[in-house]
Amino acid sequence: MRCTPSRRLLAAALLAASVLAAPVMATSANAMAATTADTPTGVVHPLGTDPHDQDHCSSDGLGHGVTARLDKAVADVRKAAAIPGVAVGLWMPGKGCYVRATGVADKVTRQPMSTDFFSRIGSETKTFTVTALLQLVDERRIGLDDPVARYVHGVPNGRHITLRHLAEMRSGLFPYSADAGFAHDLLSDPTRTFTPRELLAYGYKHRNTAAPGKVFVYNNSNLVLLGLVIEKVTGHHIADVIDRRVLRRAHLDQTLFPDGPNVREFPEPHAHGYTNQTLTGAVADSTDWNPSWGWSAGAMISTMHDLRSWAKTVATGELLSPETQKQRLKVLPTGFPGLDYGLGIFETGGWIGHNGSIPGYESVTVYLPALKATLVVLINTDITTGGQEPSTLLARAITQIATPGHVYDGSTPTR
Repeated sequence: MRCTPSRRLLAAALLAASVLAAPVMATSANAMAATTADTPTGVVHPLGTDPHDQDHCSSDGLGHGVTARLDKAVADVRKAAAIPGVAVGLWMPGKGCYVRATGVADKVTRQPMSTDFFSRIGSETKTFTVTALLQLVDERRIGLDDPVARYVHGVPNGRHITLRHLAEMRSGLFPYSADAGFAHDLLSDPTRTFTPRELLAYGYKHRNTAAPGKVFVYNNSNLVLLGLVIEKVTGHHIADVIDRRVLRRAHLDQTLFPDGPNVREFPEPHAHGYTNQTLTGAVADSTDWNPSWGWSAGAMISTMHDLRSWAKTVATGELLSPETQKQRLKVLPTGFPGLDYGLGIFETGGWIGHNGSIPGYESVTVYLPALKATLVVLINTDITTGGQEPSTLLARAITQIATPGHVYDGSTPTR
């Protein structure tokens, strides 16, 4: 899923090839060629040498044959999609694991990519926000079928849009990130700080796209509203709520929600991010862009180590009651073959979780209950290839080899 401000969001801000994603501007042939030329084979961290996984990865990995096929698949996708750097972690209990970092984290200094970098995770933020919301459901402080107007004033048709509609992307609201004025304002000054109310105002300028509950439309406005609901009910800033109620309870000490005076915080070490989501379409270094425009829909930062743990936590409902987790995983068709969506979470090919895209960075964090397997992909570009997200291309190629009966796929809708 993308948390992206691109001008092409004007087409719909719906799903794209990252399974669920709002569209981005296409990369020019010259830019793609230049990026490819700048991307060497890079450094590979062999299985068992990642600092966070020494006790979990044997030197045999997933076996010589499978490991070699995965190495080739990742290298082929990275070259074809001109991805500067890739970090992949695949853990399959009883079979082994595959942990690799290839390519570069910085195209200028040629610093190699690593599996222990912090990374922006874009729309994976939604899994944390919805977890905080569902904890309040468990505490009977809110109800999923409460109208959003009970907590936030000024929402178009807010008396009929429920918290459930927001979490399952069926509110019918117009996405703020699909507004032309928003895209221009953000890309004119990517360091600007936006408030949640400012973000929503861009969407409120437009008529709702559908009646509540009728149509799936991937929409960051929904999650910004849920962030405001959480703040209203708890009396605390959403970043503090997620930190205290979600991150600490899940023991994720390398995950953060940059907000307020710390909104530009990006812990070291991290890779540089590269995007073509600019006013001209030229590729830019977006490492230090302000993520406030994504807020509770897409501003968070994490690491492979934490995301590996979070994948199982969120998919199995470790922080929620069984009944509430059952509600979360009640996935509905999105209209795109191979992809269903629940409450801030998706299912594709049996894999449960979310992905993320924000200018310069993409991620995939999913868990496969059938095999108790976990996959995490982190890359430092969001530039698409043939209309497809590079992170999806990687996740699909990896699962075709490692879990052929459970391929991370989804459709590739028109942008």
